Amino acid sequence: MSDHHVYKKTEVVGSSKTSIEDAIENALAECAKSIRNMEWFEVTETRGHIENGKVGHYQVSLVVGFRIENS
Repeated sequence: MSDHHVYKKTEVVGSSKTSIEDAIENALAECAKSIRNMEWFEVTETRGHIENGKVGHYQVSLVVGFRIENS
């Protein structure tokens, strides 16, 4: 095991008709399908789509940090 870690960050956008929290969960669930060693996320933007004067979709931009394997 190494005495240091190296990380990489990637940016994704999650969406949901239900809530901001659900948009975050959706984004992380999709990332988990192809990214190993995820360790943190940072919300960088929150926005939404309006339909007929109401929220149609919540959209959340995230930076997801993950540890480079074997670092």
